[in-house]
Amino acid sequence: MTERYPVPDLNTLPEDIRARILEVQDKAGFIPNVFLAFARRPAEWRAFFAYHDALMLKEEGSLTKGEREMIVVATSSANQCLYCVVAHGAILRIHEKKPLVTDQVAVNYRKAEITPRQRAMLDFALKVCQRSSEIEEADFQRLYPHGFDDEDIWDIAAITAFFGLSNRMASFAGMMPNPEFYLMGRLPREKKA
Repeated sequence: MTERYPVPDLNTLPEDIRARILEVQDKAGFIPNVFLAFARRPAEWRAFFAYHDALMLKEEGSLTKGEREMIVVATSSANQCLYCVVAHGAILRIHEKKPLVTDQVAVNYRKAEITPRQRAMLDFALKVCQRSSEIEEADFQRLYPHGFDDEDIWDIAAITAFFGLSNRMASFAGMMPNPEFYLMGRLPREKKA
């Protein structure tokens, strides 16, 4: 973060936020910068992560975790958000078990090694991201043959919109990706002894 918006000390945070951050640190081996950056405003942190979890961790619907992350990477790239492309790109590589997919999706998903279903999903997400006022019935009709229903389409739009907020907050505040994100999912994970 920046001097203007310094991250709070972990030990000064409300217990529920501190516990969640320590849980993430235990699982990942580090604290992603977004967790501390947003913790400077506890009520907003709680709302942000509640909505994040509702969208990204839900079990209902046909979107896979990898597809959800693919939406984040493609739309964050369109919004030029370094933090979200790098951080969610790492998660995308892990979920898809493809070390090259993030770079392809971030630069030009139309040339990426993804399925026709995923391309249709990203076509829709990018239209929501860049020209949501132009969404029309034909956009929905292009998704149905790929197995998406109206609830899945809502998820695509909601993920896109939520990360539009996240992208803008991360960019304006100068949030930088943790160095650990750059190699995650690119190399085989070291086995613990």
